[in-house]
Amino acid sequence: MYNTRPFTKLDAIAEAYFSQTLALSPEAVTATGLGTADQATLDDYSPEGNAARLDVARRTLAELAGQEPEDLQDRVTLAGLRERLGLDVEMAEAGESTAPLNVIESPAQSIRDIFDSMPQDSAADWELIARRLGAVRGAVDGYITSLRERLTTGPAFPLRQVERVAEQADVAAGEHGAFASLVHRGARLAPHPDLLERNAGAAREAYANLGRVLREEIAPHATEQDGVGEERYALYSREFLGTEVNFRDTYEWARAELARIDAEQQAIARELYGEGVGVGEALSRLDAEARYQLHGVDALRDWLQRSADEALAAVRPYFDVPEPMARIQAMIAPSNSGGIYYTGPTDDFSRPGRIWWSVPDGVDTFSTWQERTTVYHEGVPGHHMQLGFTTFLRGELNAWRRQGYWVSGHGEGWALYAEQLMSELGFQDDPGNRMGVLDSERLRTARIIVDMGVHLGFSAGAWADDDGAGFSGIGAGGAQARPGAADVPAASAPGPAWDHDSAWRFLRANVAMNPSFLTFELDRYLGWPAQASSYKIGQHTWLELREEARRSAVARGESFDLKDWHMKALRLGGVGLDILKKALQ
Repeated sequence: MYNTRPFTKLDAIAEAYFSQTLALSPEAVTATGLGTADQATLDDYSPEGNAARLDVARRTLAELAGQEPEDLQDRVTLAGLRERLGLDVEMAEAGESTAPLNVIESPAQSIRDIFDSMPQDSAADWELIARRLGAVRGAVDGYITSLRERLTTGPAFPLRQVERVAEQADVAAGEHGAFASLVHRGARLAPHPDLLERNAGAAREAYANLGRVLREEIAPHATEQDGVGEERYALYSREFLGTEVNFRDTYEWARAELARIDAEQQAIARELYGEGVGVGEALSRLDAEARYQLHGVDALRDWLQRSADEALAAVRPYFDVPEPMARIQAMIAPSNSGGIYYTGPTDDFSRPGRIWWSVPDGVDTFSTWQERTTVYHEGVPGHHMQLGFTTFLRGELNAWRRQGYWVSGHGEGWALYAEQLMSELGFQDDPGNRMGVLDSERLRTARIIVDMGVHLGFSAGAWADDDGAGFSGIGAGGAQARPGAADVPAASAPGPAWDHDSAWRFLRANVAMNPSFLTFELDRYLGWPAQASSYKIGQHTWLELREEARRSAVARGESFDLKDWHMKALRLGGVGLDILKKALQ
């Protein structure tokens, strides 16, 4: 289907760099299926491990000096390595990569969650799991050493993230946590169940200790300030976008987008249920309609699988779908964080791409009108089409480009573009499903306002008022009161700055999400600066580039070939948004 290009000097440098990073990351070896690091071990999160990773980045940057690209893919590789590794050095020098701590993407989660990606089908699989469980204590201890180091070097840990991760550690250490679940699942196949149980017990003890250290040693020195300020936020924004944006302009754009989405949702509410029915009431009615309901996680998994398979068949006119990508697997994650995510296939596709749903305790009813667009985002034509296809391009892209180069604005922006594409192609014409698409858009827009508002200190206006009145939004559903759901203050408007409480009121009024999910979402935005904004900013870039390509084709007197444009863009793999623009323009 695609040509094999000769590998170049820059390909060799990229592959050598990726090989060195894999040697330092047994967890990445599990995730990608590449490398030879012992998968019975875990990453080294100690200061020595951090220094080793930084040294690889600096040595590779030095090796890139004076290199000249031989073709387009070389130009992308060179620009990508310089940009990503340069950022790695900046982040390290600013102390940001020393013991990262947040509720979704830090060693506290990665050590626990890597076991989800390990095969669990044979005695040999469970023997490896049992041995790796024995490495948890060392990995956690190394992370604790880095946490203590950062107490003296800074930047300060946010207290809210410290407390929430301590709670996560307590759950992992408990009788119903991820490690105890491994013992239960492996009871039948594990060749040495005593080793599995003993090492799982040690892992639980390690996480119990992590929770204690966070509460007793880290929390007393943590800051109650959630926002990181413009200087730190700008660094994170570049990391997640691969470009620079004007924050105030982007915030104002998000304000306008929220008003547009609100108007469209109001129109659909009237279409569904008649005049006088608002968005909040329409969403409640949709949740109550039996045709949109699923009961139990088994039904959820079956629906996810069926929906993913149907989407895979439906997009073939608009994408090339190589045979190895023709399988996607729906999974219920053992953890209960509330997250929904995708894990890519191994390099040889022996493990397929997977959609994971981490269902919170006590949640057993799910609404398909709200979640169908998630299938397109995490699966097809979203992350599976993007990451699976990149993995497939063994003959065109070096290993780092295929499995090691990820920029959130590009990847998550593509996934949001995929959601919109399916609507454009007619796959969301049902009014309930269209409301779900807009609900997804509303979430991604509202969180730009929260993310930038809190971290950059923009004005919360009347949302900062806490007079006990409900807001006229879609989530809180209280009495009519100012501000309205889509009534967002300008960045420089008078009034206090956004904080956790005003952000919570705003999200409750603007996001139709179970409070248990939304609580996790807000904690995530506060602890992971700029990441939440990267989705819709990236989507906007993808749509702009597609429109540029369409106009260019028309100017040349040609028809615009959507499938050809998709495949040209996906053949680049994961890149920063600046590099994406240059490559496609």
